[in-house]
Amino acid sequence: MKYPKIEMFIDGEWLGASGRDSQPVVNPATGEDIGVLPHASAADLDRALDAARRGFARWRATPAQERAAVLRRAAEWLRSRADDVARIATIEQGKPLAETRIELMAAADCLEWYGEEGRRAYGRVLPRPPGSRTLVMKEPIGPVAAFAPWNFPLGNPARKLGAAIGAGCSVILKPPEEAPASAMMVARALLESGLPPDVMSIVYGVPDTVSRHLLASPVIRKLSFTGSTVVGKHLMNLASERGIRTTMELGGHAPVLVFDDADVELALNLTVASKYRNAGQVCVSPTRFYIQEGVYDKFVGEFARRAAALPVGDGLDAATRMGPMTHPRRMDAMETLVADARSTGAKLVTGGERIDRAGNFWTPTVLSDVPLNARVMSEEPFGPLAVMSPFKTFDEAIAQANRLPFGLAAYAFTNSAKQVMMVGDLLEAGMIGINTTMIGAVDAPFGGVKESGHGSENAIEGLEACLVTKQIAQA
Repeated sequence: MKYPKIEMFIDGEWLGASGRDSQPVVNPATGEDIGVLPHASAADLDRALDAARRGFARWRATPAQERAAVLRRAAEWLRSRADDVARIATIEQGKPLAETRIELMAAADCLEWYGEEGRRAYGRVLPRPPGSRTLVMKEPIGPVAAFAPWNFPLGNPARKLGAAIGAGCSVILKPPEEAPASAMMVARALLESGLPPDVMSIVYGVPDTVSRHLLASPVIRKLSFTGSTVVGKHLMNLASERGIRTTMELGGHAPVLVFDDADVELALNLTVASKYRNAGQVCVSPTRFYIQEGVYDKFVGEFARRAAALPVGDGLDAATRMGPMTHPRRMDAMETLVADARSTGAKLVTGGERIDRAGNFWTPTVLSDVPLNARVMSEEPFGPLAVMSPFKTFDEAIAQANRLPFGLAAYAFTNSAKQVMMVGDLLEAGMIGINTTMIGAVDAPFGGVKESGHGSENAIEGLEACLVTKQIAQA
């Protein structure tokens, strides 16, 4: 499948860039323009809002079994076209094709899960004297405005569309400018599986312009956002003006604690793969490594050796294990953070520079003995950069892990049963992996605490976020 023409979908019509503001879509592996992204006009957004209003009235009245059937067929649509759709995602976002295939299957599972879970949006009957009763009902919240980032261009749209549609809501999705075609494929899967055309709109444009227009409308009842903490706070402010419910999955800076008694080989196998997955452009990527002194030198040396050996290249090349960074601005950020860390005394163990070729390629990088005053110890690099520091005691490790205002994901490696329990209790994060980095699953809540956001996607929590609770007392 060739890279498709980028179009918006509004009220049953696919709309291209003709007559609208637009911008190029760029292949991050080559730097070449591969498409033209249309920007929604104010009239386009108003049309999408009107469709969402009408679509909600229709969809909320549709039996849950019928909604589930649409989502189940959409999941099969994606699975049956896995190679073609994964290739589109790799071309526009950069990650290796093997990773986009996994992401596509996870996106399909997500759609299917929400369809089935939507059939279980149960209420309850409260005990009352004979002749009266109190009902507790679960109902769809209303039209949803959803904003998805570029790092998982298939998975994030599937989460947001699946939750809203499974709950009986209409939805307006704004995919990322950098990787729009993947979301378009998820939308096509839903539409070709029987989703009524006024239930879902796909719009593109300048993020602030689109968000202000949608959130100012009385049509929108729910906001779902995945992205940076700074932008998330801005959107929360906009949403607060109308009391719109929000789900926020914001930035992280995940700590990794490796204790002296850990299975070091296991920790290396898992964390090297997880750190450089998607070139480190993952909100739950392990980044701040705190290694106990007894295994520090061994861990740092072997981690760096493995990082340096990773083949970096175009995600379409079967030999590639790390693709390009999606956006060129992340390259500038990496240069700044590495230079700052070295100026404060950190040691560059491997990497730390651009790769001299077309595209946004950066070497897998490891910094050791990184002091607390280095910016990278407080700012999420969102790139292929791991920072290492030693620790002595358990309490010191927990204090360092919890030091920042972020709390999305955290990891720990230990063979002590007591320490397993204690790190689970004491780490301040919405998701914790102990002797594993596999913390994402369709039936497990995905979300953070502190400034990493609130609410969860996936699992029953993701569906609940699109439902409201109504009490009906009958006498």
